[in-house]
Amino acid sequence: MVKKLHTEEQEAARIGLAPKTLANQRCKGDGPPFLKLGRLVRYDPEMTDAWLAEHVRNSTSEAV
Repeated sequence: MVKKLHTEEQEAARIGLAPKTLANQRCKGDGPPFLKLGRLVRYDPEMTDAWLAEHVRNSTSEAV
């Protein structure tokens, strides 16, 4: 089975962020995991969902 990978624009729209936000997070190393295929950046929605689940907080005072 071939995985459906998303472009930066597709993944940003899917999770409600601006593509520039994903690019900034990628440069800082604090965004969802991504794949670099030559010059192309792609996101696996399953990996992004797992990353999002790890960042769920119940309070703003919770440790990161």
